[in-house]
Amino acid sequence: MNKKRLGSLSMRHWGLLLAMAVLTIAYANFADSPSLMAAVTTRELPVYNVDTEEKVLSVSFDAAWGRANTEGILDILDQYGVKANFFLVGFWAEKYPELVAELQARGHEVGNHSATHPHMSKLSDAQIREELKRCSDLVQSVTGKPTTLFRPPYGEYNDEVVRISREEGYECIQWNVDSLDWKNKGAADLIRRATTNVAPGDIVLFHNDSKYILDALPTILKTYHQQGFTLIPVGELLLEGNTTIDVQGRQHPAKAE
Repeated sequence: MNKKRLGSLSMRHWGLLLAMAVLTIAYANFADSPSLMAAVTTRELPVYNVDTEEKVLSVSFDAAWGRANTEGILDILDQYGVKANFFLVGFWAEKYPELVAELQARGHEVGNHSATHPHMSKLSDAQIREELKRCSDLVQSVTGKPTTLFRPPYGEYNDEVVRISREEGYECIQWNVDSLDWKNKGAADLIRRATTNVAPGDIVLFHNDSKYILDALPTILKTYHQQGFTLIPVGELLLEGNTTIDVQGRQHPAKAE
C-alpha cells in the first residue's frame, strides 16, 4: 500500500475519532441537563416497590378465576395478624359478592384488577376508563367504597394505562417480588421465591387460586416475621406527599428543588 493511501486512511481515522469525541461531549452536556433528560426519559410508570427505611412490606393477591382457597388464605392471614391486598376482577366480585364482603370485614384492602381481565394496553382510552369504572362499581356495590388502587391484568401496561388510571383517581400498583405461584411448582419453590432477598418496601405477588398457596403461606408469613418485617397493606406502604418513581418503578420522596 502506498504512502498516499496510508495518509488517506489516517485522515479518515482521525476524523472519525474527532466526531466521536464531539458526540461524547455533547451527550455529557445533555445528560447534565435534568430538564432535557426528563423530556426524553419520562415515562408513566406504576409503583413496583417503595423507598423506605422502615422494615415493612406488602403481600397482595390477585383474584380473577376461582374461589377455592380464598377462605383458607383469610384464615391464615388472621392467624398471623396480617392485613393484605386483594386485587379483584369485576366478574369475580360479581360472582362472589359474599367473599368481597368478607375481605372488607376482615380488614383487607380491596383493589381494582379491571372488569374483564383484558390486555389493557390494547384498549382505547374510553375502554380503559370503562374497565376501571365497572370493576369499582361492582366492588362498591358490596363494600360501599370505591377502589383506589389498580393492578393491570397480566402486569401489562403502557403510558396510557398508567396515565388514565391516575386521572381516574388510582395509584397503579405492580410488584417486585413474584412468587410465580401460578406455575404450581410446589410449596418449597413458592416459599423460596417469596422469601429470598426481600427488602423494606417490597410488594409481593400471589394469587388466591394457586395450587400450593395454603401449604406455603404460613411458612412465608412466619419467615417474614422472623426476618423482622411488619406486613402492611399497599395503601399504607405508599409514600405521602410529593413523590417520584424511578425507572425501576421504585417510589421515592420528591427531592426539594
